[in-house]
Amino acid sequence: MTQRALDSSGEQTPGPSRPAMIDAGAELDPVHPMEPPPPPRRPDGLSTAEVAERVARGEVNDVPVRSSRSITEIVRANVLTRFNLIIGVLWVIMLFVAPIQDSLFGFVIVANTGIGIIQEWRAKRTLDSLAVIGEAKPTVRRDGVAAEISTSEIVLGDLIELGPGDKVVVDGTVAEADSLEIDESLLTGEADPVLKRAGDPVMSGSFVVAGGGAFTATKVGREAYAAQLAEEASRFTLVHSELRSGISTILKYVTWMMVPTAIGLIISQLVVKDNNFKDSVARTVGGIVPMIPEGLVLLTSVAFAIGVVRLGRKQCLVQELPAIEGLARVDVVCLDKTGTLTEGGMDVTEVRPLNGSDEAYVEEALRSFGASDPRPNASLQAIIDAYPVDGEAAWTVTDAMPFSSARKYSGAAFTEADGTASAWLLGAPDVLLSEGDATLAEIEQLNEQGLRVLLLARVQGDDLDAPGAAAGAAPTALVVLEQRLRPDAGDTLAYFADQNVATKVISGDNAVSVGAVAGKLGLAGAENTLDARRLPTDPDEMATAMEQNAVFGRVTPQQKRDMVAALQSRGHTVAMTGDGVNDVLALKDADIGVSMGSGSEATRAVAQIVLLNNSFATLPSVVAEGRRVIGNITRVATLFLTKTVYSVLLAILVVCTQVEYPFLPRHLTLLATLTIGVPAFFLALAPNKERAQPHFVRRVMRYAIPSGVIAAAATFTTYLVARHHYTGEGALDAETSAATLTLFLVAMWVLAIIARPYTWWRIGLVAAMGLGFLIVLVVPWLQDFFALKLVGTTMPWTAVGIAVAAAALLEFVWRWVGRRFGV
Repeated sequence: MTQRALDSSGEQTPGPSRPAMIDAGAELDPVHPMEPPPPPRRPDGLSTAEVAERVARGEVNDVPVRSSRSITEIVRANVLTRFNLIIGVLWVIMLFVAPIQDSLFGFVIVANTGIGIIQEWRAKRTLDSLAVIGEAKPTVRRDGVAAEISTSEIVLGDLIELGPGDKVVVDGTVAEADSLEIDESLLTGEADPVLKRAGDPVMSGSFVVAGGGAFTATKVGREAYAAQLAEEASRFTLVHSELRSGISTILKYVTWMMVPTAIGLIISQLVVKDNNFKDSVARTVGGIVPMIPEGLVLLTSVAFAIGVVRLGRKQCLVQELPAIEGLARVDVVCLDKTGTLTEGGMDVTEVRPLNGSDEAYVEEALRSFGASDPRPNASLQAIIDAYPVDGEAAWTVTDAMPFSSARKYSGAAFTEADGTASAWLLGAPDVLLSEGDATLAEIEQLNEQGLRVLLLARVQGDDLDAPGAAAGAAPTALVVLEQRLRPDAGDTLAYFADQNVATKVISGDNAVSVGAVAGKLGLAGAENTLDARRLPTDPDEMATAMEQNAVFGRVTPQQKRDMVAALQSRGHTVAMTGDGVNDVLALKDADIGVSMGSGSEATRAVAQIVLLNNSFATLPSVVAEGRRVIGNITRVATLFLTKTVYSVLLAILVVCTQVEYPFLPRHLTLLATLTIGVPAFFLALAPNKERAQPHFVRRVMRYAIPSGVIAAAATFTTYLVARHHYTGEGALDAETSAATLTLFLVAMWVLAIIARPYTWWRIGLVAAMGLGFLIVLVVPWLQDFFALKLVGTTMPWTAVGIAVAAAALLEFVWRWVGRRFGV
């Protein structure tokens, strides 16, 4: 689970996209590569001595699994950027030709880069610690004893046990199989699970859908290409992020504008004007540096990194950074009931014998059924808790068929105490019973109370896997289960409703029962239920049904995937939550997949967000964090790009009019620090509950371009007026001071607009920046340091008047843009 963050140049670093995108077929030909002959079956696994021998030979699964970039990669990504290179060269030049105060911009870049490195290092530490908590630990049999060990401790020849939801962590060969079905869709794209028998190969990256067994590790470490794919697939990856791709687009355009403008400015100041060479160089650099929005990428990275740390404190592991942003854009959340709205455990509240069945006989059947599955699901575990086996079971298990989400039932065959053979199915009543069965009405009444009902049915024959095994099943008893509601689920559903995020409950259980549970939690539209067996197969019709209903029952794993795709076809951004293997396909295809920490290894592997505390109530925090990042970065991006626009326009105006560039680097360093740098840092980390809006680049540029144009026009007007007002020695310094005053006041008004809506600390922030500039103007040594001294009263007040007019025009333009474009 490694992080592929945006580097400081705004470019995406290479890496895999999603586990689903891995195309192993081209390299692994065929999907199951040629395996060496399977080793002899070792039911007890390796001995301690054999393990030690293999460790000594280096036959260990030592593929490093990193949860984030290394320190070296973090430093390289933050330091080696194209903008740092440009500014670094200009900084070195300035150190030779101008006073140290004109080189302050270089120290600011060093500080910014340091902050970026420290924040990402903090995020790395958080991610590393959370990844260890959420790390899957396979069960390995050694010396006949099964124990959980770290994936990196597996050695060649280890016997690794498998159960529903377990991920295959290394390549191997099946040694034991009990109705073992493995899903290889993450490697092949083929959704249908594959039935595995002894001797069949298994590949790392696949996972168990049903049944159980064990396999012998035949390839470990870097020898297995599939293992390398699994390592890549489990890393932090950078899927589509509108925010980051938008910033990359902006930086590309900025580069195109900056290069010809900078060349023109250099020619203008160094060739056309016959000024002091060092002063010309300083003013040329002063015109180039502010064109670079160097802090924008930094603040974006810092905002994401701090978001990761904040969510990490709430035991939320963000496996893909843009998931923070993505969940804030989500407008439909698909919830799996079990493990999301309800807690994992259930309780048997009642057993109703049917058709005159003996109650004691039914209880013995349920007791034996519970003992037939070594890896029971939540429903069967509730039966085991209610009817535990005391000592040795009275019935002997002769065959067992694990529960499958596709079948909706499990099965077991026994030799009873008197030697009679019997076979049983346990599962969904509306699947096992014919449509007109009278028992269904009784079950419907229980479902309406939010209770879960299973049917125990006796079947003829002993072939549980036969296609028609459920046909003619004789109903024997109803098992009524009560699900434990999550106490925080109601508040979370209310939060999504308040935020205009549609909630769809998708479950494999009976639709009426699921609707009753959702209704208890206050889900709007919980009465609009639909049995997925009547769901249209046409994607457009399915999308309509999805939009019209809120609760769906009897949904198969493939249908969950189709439902997500149908919603996406209507332009919805879809999040999917789940914790079981039946949720994997939908989690993989959803825009944002959210898994519970207690969920299966497979769901944790494909989800972008893992709630390690298993609390559905953490999701609002993730949404809020995403909105904070998107909303605040949009705000500060407007600040940075306004500076870029007015810097480019000022340079163009200077080139066209053939005058000296009005500013030295120290002036723009001061202005950028007070009107952008410091306030942007606080604004980027402030709370922000605004709903995320699309079209990031368009929205930012609609405000930044007119703001930059107004600022440049006002500043250059003041500069030209001052050139006619002042004459003699020191005139250029006086002209610069007047122009700086206008630019500062206009930039402060842009800041004041962006800081809205006002709170006490936002007002204090704007006031503090204004006070800082005032101090520079009145303290003598700061006047000398920054070469800022207002001469006379006429020109300074003229500069203020021009700034006031520009501020009024800014207000008009911002309000017009807001009305015109509705942003």
